[in-house]
Formats: sequence, structure tokens, C-alpha cells
Amino acid sequence: MLSTLLAFLGACALIAASPGPSTMLIIRQSLRSRRAGFLTVLGNETGVFVWGVAAALGLTALLAASQVAYDVLRIAGAVVLVVFGVKALLDARRGHGVEEDGRDEPVARSGGAAYRSGLLLNLANPKAAVFAMSFLPQFVPAGVPPLPAMIALAAVWAVFEVGYYGMYVWFVGRLRAVLSRAGVRRRLEQVSGGVLLLLGVRMAVEG
Repeated sequence: MLSTLLAFLGACALIAASPGPSTMLIIRQSLRSRRAGFLTVLGNETGVFVWGVAAALGLTALLAASQVAYDVLRIAGAVVLVVFGVKALLDARRGHGVEEDGRDEPVARSGGAAYRSGLLLNLANPKAAVFAMSFLPQFVPAGVPPLPAMIALAAVWAVFEVGYYGMYVWFVGRLRAVLSRAGVRRRLEQVSGGVLLLLGVRMAVEG
């Protein structure tokens, strides 16, 4: 059991280290404040756990088997990414986010919005659902009931990523003095917005 858990945690680390939409959103929110960044992480990992439970119950298999359902969720996810990307680009143009003196604007203090953004981005990604379905069963030990084992693994996966992405939030916070400068802040907003926008377009056009 210990060797299985260690292998699972190693796989979780490799997954988390692969850059994706969630990583970009977490970094962007962390540029606003540590609180916004961490709550975005919590929202994202709530989505990870939800997809893990859905995989354990066999619900993600239905999504994988239905091309229509998959495409609907894929287009919805693409729209979410494009909206987040456009918003980041507009914020960069308007100079929203962190003011010159380093104080967060009121929008950055909206914990509920940060949490929902992380949750929505994860739940709107059909690849996350299908991946959970194929990933978790590989680490269920022989002779162990699969349903509780997969739910437990989903919880471990989510908790591990809270710690992993929490380091991103901490690191961005440590660089706050540099990143709070208007020019740097605007450029980072432009980069993150452009990446989210491109990821949304790619998700929309791919099969």
C-alpha cells in the first residue's frame, strides 16, 4: 500500500508540473493577492475531487462514451478559457489588479469569485474528467473495493495539489515588490491572458 501511495504521489507531481489552464489562472490570481491565488487553488482542487468522485461512480465513462456530451462540455470549457483570457487582456489594458503602492483592488479581495473561477475552469474541462477516469483506477490496490479506494485517491490527489500549487502562490507573493510595478504587472497580465485565450481557441477547434 505504501509503495502504491508513493507511486501515486509521484504521478500527481508530474501531472501538477505540466503547465495548463489551471496553472495560468492560479498564477494570474496570485498576482492580485495571495488570498485570491490560494482560493483559486482551492476551487481548482474542489473540481479535481469532484471529477475523481465522478470517475469512481462511473459517471465520467458516460461522458467519454457520448461524443455529443463531450463536445458540449468542450465548447463550454473553451468559452470559459476565452472569457478569462479576454478579461485578463482588458485588465492589463485598463491597469486593473495591483495598484502602484502594492494594495489590492477590491476585486482582488473577492474570495468567492476567485474560488469560483478555479472551480469553473476545472469543471468545464472534459479532459480533466476523462483523465480522472483513466488515471485513478491504475492505483487501486488488488483486493481493495474500487469505489472507496478511488474516492480516497481523489482526495489525496486534491490535497497534494493544494500543497503544490500553494508553492506557486507563495513564490508569486515573495516577488510581490517586483510584480507590483505597473509595467511588469501589465506585461504578466498580457501573457497570462494571451495564453488562456490561445488555450481556449485550441480547445474549441480540436476534436
